[in-house]
Amino acid sequence: MRIKWFSLVRVTGLVLVLTYHFFQNEYPGGFIGVDIFFTFSGFLITSLMIDEFARTHTFGLLAFYRRRFYRIVPPLVLAVLVVIPFTFLVGTDFITNIGQQIAAAVGFVTNFFEIATGGSYENNFIPHLFVHTWSLAVEMHFYLIWGVVAYLLSRVFQKRPETATARRTDFRMAMFGVSGVLAIVTYLLMVVQAQGLKDFSPVYFSSFTHSFPFFVGAMIGTLTGVAVLPNWFTQSFKRINAWVPAAVMAGAAALLIALGFGLDFDQIATYNYGLLVATLLAGVMIVAARILHEKTPTIAEPKVITFLADISYSLYLYHWPLYVIFSHRMDNTLAAGLTVLVGGAFSALSYYIIEPVIAGRQGKFLHFRLPGRYVAAPVIVAALALTVVTVQRVQAAPELSHLEQSLWIGGIQQDVAQYNTSEKIIMAAHDPKKTAQADLMAQAKKDAAAAAKAHPDSYAAVNQNSTAAKYGIPAGVTIIGDSVTLGTAHYLGPHVANSEVNAAGDRKMNEAYDLMMQMQQAGQLREFVVLSVGTNALDDYAQVLDRVIAGIKPGHKLVFMTPYNAQASPSWNSSKLAELERQLPAKYKWITIADWGKIAPQHPHVFKGTDGVHFGGHDDGDVLFAQTINNGLIEAAKKPAKK
Repeated sequence: MRIKWFSLVRVTGLVLVLTYHFFQNEYPGGFIGVDIFFTFSGFLITSLMIDEFARTHTFGLLAFYRRRFYRIVPPLVLAVLVVIPFTFLVGTDFITNIGQQIAAAVGFVTNFFEIATGGSYENNFIPHLFVHTWSLAVEMHFYLIWGVVAYLLSRVFQKRPETATARRTDFRMAMFGVSGVLAIVTYLLMVVQAQGLKDFSPVYFSSFTHSFPFFVGAMIGTLTGVAVLPNWFTQSFKRINAWVPAAVMAGAAALLIALGFGLDFDQIATYNYGLLVATLLAGVMIVAARILHEKTPTIAEPKVITFLADISYSLYLYHWPLYVIFSHRMDNTLAAGLTVLVGGAFSALSYYIIEPVIAGRQGKFLHFRLPGRYVAAPVIVAALALTVVTVQRVQAAPELSHLEQSLWIGGIQQDVAQYNTSEKIIMAAHDPKKTAQADLMAQAKKDAAAAAKAHPDSYAAVNQNSTAAKYGIPAGVTIIGDSVTLGTAHYLGPHVANSEVNAAGDRKMNEAYDLMMQMQQAGQLREFVVLSVGTNALDDYAQVLDRVIAGIKPGHKLVFMTPYNAQASPSWNSSKLAELERQLPAKYKWITIADWGKIAPQHPHVFKGTDGVHFGGHDDGDVLFAQTINNGLIEAAKKPAKK
C-alpha cells in the first residue's frame, strides 16, 4: 500500500542533503536531511512490522532481512561499480585507499571506518568518495537490531491467550515503549558525548549516538501506521479538513528548510537540540502526510514528486562521489547540475529496471514492461566489465595522497629538527659559559650575521633593527603553523633564513598561542615569530588574537600569515580573522602581515586537484608560500620590535 504525500517527506530530505553538499557555504545545515530520512525509515519499517503482525499474528525475521537486502544492497553495489570509472577524470589522490572505502561501504561499517580514519564531509584533505554511505551503515545497524526486537516481541504476544485485537494493541504498545526508551538513550548519548569536542564527526557518524531519529520515527509508526490505523487516530482526524494537514506539512517543511540555514556541523547546539528539532519536524510531516492521504482520495500525487521519491535512495548513493569528481573538473554550479543529471539517469535505470529484475520481477520503463530475460544478459556483462575496472583501480590506488605524503614527510623532518634543537639547548644548559647574558647576546649577533651572509636577499640582510641580542632572545625565525605549513615544512627550513618550523594538523590559534608561550618561557622563541594559523578558526578568534599580541614579550617582531580557503565565504571565521589581522599593523608597528589570503587566490593552479586549502604535491605552492613568508619578514625587519 503506497501512501500519497510520503514522497514529499523523502524529497524534502533529499533536497536538503543535495543543497548542503553542493552549496555548503550558503546552506551549512542541510545535513539534517539525513535525519529526515532516518525518521521516515524508522516510521515506515515499524508501521510495516505492525501491519504484518496485525495480518498474520507473527513477524517473519528472515523475510524482513531479505526485503531489506534487495532494497539496499543491489543499488549500493551498482553505484560503486558505476562510479569507479569516473575516477579516471581526476588524479590518483581521489582513489587513495579506495579498496578500504569500498569494503567499508558494502560491509555497512563506513561510519566506524570514518571515525577511525578521521573522515568527515568537511574533511581538510581529499574527501572520501564513499563517506556518505555512513548513513547506510547506521540504517543497516538499526534494521538488524529492530528486526530482532520486533521478532522477539511478536513471539511473546502471539502466544498470549487474548483476543486478536488485544494482541495487536499490546504488540503496538510494546514496540512504542521499547522505541521510546532507545530514542531517549541514544539521544542522551549524543548530547553527553558531544560536550567538549572540537570535531563532532565521531558522535555524528556513530550508530550509538545517531540512531534516535529511527526510534522517534518508530514511536510515530506505532501511533499511526500505514495499512492498519488505530481507531483513536482515525477518529482524531475524522472531522479535519484537508487543508489543515496540508498546511501543517508545508509549515513543517518550511521550518526544516529554515533550520538548515541556522545549524552548523561544528556547533554544539546542533547536537544538543538541532538534530532533535529536525527529527521532530520530520515526524510532524509524516503524520500530516498520513492524514492528508486519507483526506484526498480523489487527488493523485504529482508524478514528478513520485519519481524523485522513487529514485531518492539511488540518487543519494550517486550524488556525492560524482559531485566530488565533477567539482574538481568544472565550475561548482555546473558540477552540481551534471551530478543531478547523471546521477538521476543511473538512479532511474537502477530503480525501474535493474533492481526489479534482480528481485525476480519485471523491469519497467515508462509504460513498457521489460522481462528479465531481456535485461539480465546486458546487466551481467556490464557488471563484469565494471568489476574488472574496479579491481584494477583498487590495485592501482595509493595508500597515501600527495598531500598526506607531504604532511608525513614534513612531520618526520620537523621532529628531527626539533630534536636537534632540544639537544643544543640541553648542552647549553650544562655549559656555564652559554648561560651568561653576554654570551647569549654574542650568539644572537653571530647567528644574525651568518644568516645575512648565507641569505643576502632575505630579511636577515636588512635586519638593521635587530633586538635579539639586546633582549637576550635567539636570532632568527620561529614559524608556528597548521597543516598547510606542515605540508611545506621541508621546503621552508632551507628557504627561510635561520628558521625553525613547528606545525601540526588542525592547529587552532589558541593552540598556537599556548605553544608560543611555552617556547617563550623556555627561551626558544626567536626574534621573528610567524603565526601561520587561522584556517581552522573558532568563534573566539578575536579574543585569542588579543592574547597573542599581549602575551609576546618585548624584543620580538610578529608576522601574521593570513589564512586561505578557496571554499570560505566572508562569513566564515577564517575570513573574518584575516580581515582583523590586516588591521593590526596600523595599531602595532611591530606587527606585519604576510597576506597569503590575498596572494594564494591569484595562483589557482597550485590548488588544482586539492581541497582548496592545501597544495600538497605542487612545488609551485611551496615556493609561493615561502616567498610570502620571506616578503613578510623583509618588511618586518625594517620595523621596530615590540617594546
